[in-house]
Amino acid sequence: MAKVTIYTRPMCGYCVRALALLTEKGADIEEISAAFEREKREEMLAKSNGKTTYPQIFIGDMHIGGSDELLALERAGKLDPLLNA
Repeated sequence: MAKVTIYTRPMCGYCVRALALLTEKGADIEEISAAFEREKREEMLAKSNGKTTYPQIFIGDMHIGGSDELLALERAGKLDPLLNA
């Protein structure tokens, strides 16, 4: 299963929703809290081409986007193949 990296911040409903879906799928998740650590936030910005919203989700090296994009992949039946690659 592909490794999922998700940059989150505390008290973020979108982060909770994305983490819940990924956990339900049995994904190998690395959660990085980036809200209060400048180095982690800069890392997230660099990897996501400047996206500042939370969460920012990566499956392997592929930038998925945020929670809405993750859910769109799930609805389209495209999330499982990405996770199982």
